[in-house]
Amino acid sequence: MDLTSPKIIKELLSKHKTRPSKGLGQNFLIDKKILKRIIESADIKPDDIILEVGPGLGTLTQELARGVHPHTKQGSGVGAGKVISVEKDKTMIDILKETLKDFNNVEVIQGDILKLDLEPYTLRPYKIIANIPYYLTSPLIRKFLEAENPPQEMVLMLQKEVAQRICAKPPKMSLLAVSVQFYADPEIVSYVSKNCFWPSPKVDSAIIKIKPQINAGKENIDADLFFKIVKAGFSQPRKQLAGNLSKILKIDKEKAAAWLLKNKINPKQRAETLNIEDWTSLTENLY
Repeated sequence: MDLTSPKIIKELLSKHKTRPSKGLGQNFLIDKKILKRIIESADIKPDDIILEVGPGLGTLTQELARGVHPHTKQGSGVGAGKVISVEKDKTMIDILKETLKDFNNVEVIQGDILKLDLEPYTLRPYKIIANIPYYLTSPLIRKFLEAENPPQEMVLMLQKEVAQRICAKPPKMSLLAVSVQFYADPEIVSYVSKNCFWPSPKVDSAIIKIKPQINAGKENIDADLFFKIVKAGFSQPRKQLAGNLSKILKIDKEKAAAWLLKNKINPKQRAETLNIEDWTSLTENLY
């Protein structure tokens, strides 16, 4: 069963009396080259544990679970030891029972990834692979990067603009960029045309790889305080830092300016011009 074929996708959906959900961001990948690129990006080993978010029809799941498909004899040649796929849509769960019936190293769980207790699935080293809609991007990434046992790496398919924001550098930083880069090193692997999906979304996508930093010198940083300061700085992104920090943190503007100058930051700068080290310095040398 070729799950990259629009014809077969439509037949499957018709058989189960359903259609793609816009609310859940269900746009199914129909390009084998992109599928292969995701697999290659994940650098899958035979003993890997993969946590897949939103498997949909199981197109990517098949490739993750077993490098060579038992029927088509097509595939990457390297499959993971275990694939745990979390799917929110009950109808997709029924379809996955059909499309993944030949794979004995796949566990499908129905649930909301943001509400799921991850501990049982993250006790051993694992990787995350997901094709996620915009609304899920920030909370999903933060959930896993802030977890007690973060993944070895994350390979995600995101909207192109969101991927670019995550990987941005000064002077184009954003709250999202800081939120990810505080914990990890993100990079864009490849851009993906909207024509690689059915139904076709309105925007292009990108494959992004996020590798959590281990012992990056931030272990002693108070993360809650760090993000309180960052959020204050970005509260009105087009305004100067000193004013934003003074207003949100309720400190005198001159005191805020002195705090910035002490950390070699111009009080007239905007938040988007600061790098992670600047925000870390501000947190360590509060006021």
